[in-house]
Formats: sequence, structure tokens, C-alpha cells
Amino acid sequence: MDLTTVYDVPADALIKRLSDYIKGNVTQVQPPEWAAYVKTGTHVERAPLDPDWWYVRTASMMRKLYLKGPVGVSRLRKDYGGRQRRGVRPAHFRKAGGNILRSIFQQLEAAELVTKDGTKGRVVSAKGRSLLDAVSGQIKRELDRERPELKPY
Repeated sequence: MDLTTVYDVPADALIKRLSDYIKGNVTQVQPPEWAAYVKTGTHVERAPLDPDWWYVRTASMMRKLYLKGPVGVSRLRKDYGGRQRRGVRPAHFRKAGGNILRSIFQQLEAAELVTKDGTKGRVVSAKGRSLLDAVSGQIKRELDRERPELKPY
């Protein structure tokens, strides 16, 4: 029995694999037509260059919910925010835009991967937890095959 969880695999590998899975298999998660033109917050200068950025953000949000949930939009705005450069004036932190995060939450709820936890925020549902654990298990098995000397760790 494999008990691999999100904690046992590298974040970048999990997010890449999960975003590919979501893009191909979860029909409820689709970028809206405005996603190609929108900035992710006031601190960035341009829209994302990666055409699949919506799925990457979705996978990243699911991982954050698994690790830190229940989480709300306000806390994720802070997590995805960044430094706004202001020319000759000192830079300041700015939160990310909330509509993107809210839209992704609503799509994940429609796919039954995330549920609301009262007024505390959202948490990964049993279906979502199962998906994350399954993807983590695949990654862990591949890493064990590639680097058998690291298997005891």
C-alpha cells in the first residue's frame, strides 16, 4: 500500500503533473476568454507568457489548500502577491488580483475537488485529496526508479 502524499514529492514536479492532468481530464476547469489578456495583479507589468498559466495556478492552489487549508481568497491574494516596482520610489508589496483566484475556486468546486468549510475558507474535498495523493504516488515511484540511492529518504 502506497502512502505517498503531497509532502513527499517536490512541489514543482507535482504542480507540473497536476496541471497537465487538470488540463486534459477536468472539463469544469477552463480559462475564461479574458484570461489571455489579464494581469495576475497590480504588481506585474504584463499578462503571463505561458498559455497554460490558468492550469498551473489551479494546480498550485490545490497544493496550497492541501497543505494549509482551510484557506480563503484573501490569504491566497497575499501568497500570490509580489513586489511592485515604482520607478525611483521604493518598491512596495501588492496583493494579487482576487477575481482569478475566486474563479478558479468556483471551477474547482464545480469539479468537486474543493469544498467550502463554512466561513473559514475552502478545503480540498475527498475526491481532490485522492487525486493529489495519486499524482504524488506516481511522481514518487518515478523518482525512486530514477534515483534508487535516495529511496531510504
